[in-house]
Amino acid sequence: MQCVILCGGLGTRLREETEYHPKPLVKIGNIPILWHIMKIYSHYGIKEFILSLGYKGEMIKEFFINYKYFHNDFSLSLKTHKARIMDDGERIENWNIIFADTGIETSTGGRITRIKKYIKNDEPLFLATYGDGVANVNIRKLIEFHRKNNKIATLTAVHPVSKYGVIEINGSLARSFAQKPSLEGYINGGFFVFKKEIFGYLDDDMMLEDAFPALARKNQLAVYKHNDFWHCMDTYKDYQVLNKMWETGKAGWKIW
Repeated sequence: MQCVILCGGLGTRLREETEYHPKPLVKIGNIPILWHIMKIYSHYGIKEFILSLGYKGEMIKEFFINYKYFHNDFSLSLKTHKARIMDDGERIENWNIIFADTGIETSTGGRITRIKKYIKNDEPLFLATYGDGVANVNIRKLIEFHRKNNKIATLTAVHPVSKYGVIEINGSLARSFAQKPSLEGYINGGFFVFKKEIFGYLDDDMMLEDAFPALARKNQLAVYKHNDFWHCMDTYKDYQVLNKMWETGKAGWKIW
């Protein structure tokens, strides 16, 4: 099964980092968030990826083309330009990646429609997600849920984390104070499963999310509730939080 990752956005709310490289290459630890997302999927055996590129997409291509050299010791002959990976390097992931240029200003719906030609003819389903969110979603159970409900689309619903502390008040006194708790409601957390019929609900100029109301009206949008870890790298504060989690060994998305 293939997984499409939307990697083309401008990332304007993370301008401190995205001024220099695309958002999917913003690092958690010393490795881009895109790698972390792909590791989540590959943990469940998903190793076929389609990267829907846009803003600074050439940098994402360059990262993976030179991946084994970035992550391993190697020797190089300057005369012949032949390189050899040394034995004490890291294991290289067995991923097959399609790099699809989908335009700089293209909407998320357009980025999905423009990779339609790369979806395998013999596979009725494909996965999709955003290039800036990590979670410990059980991808195997997500796919099983989608097949059981047999709808065109399944999205993963998550609880957002409040940006503010929440006070529980009794009269004029504070009973408790929760520092940035998870909110009760659900939001779209990405981690989608789609039948190919999804292309009939999208066009080149619309957001992916704009297709969901029409799918819901036709009872074709299933919702997989994920009540565990999820976090999006939307702002520089999110970038700092995720890196702190990684540094302290509290990365809730690290399931591999």
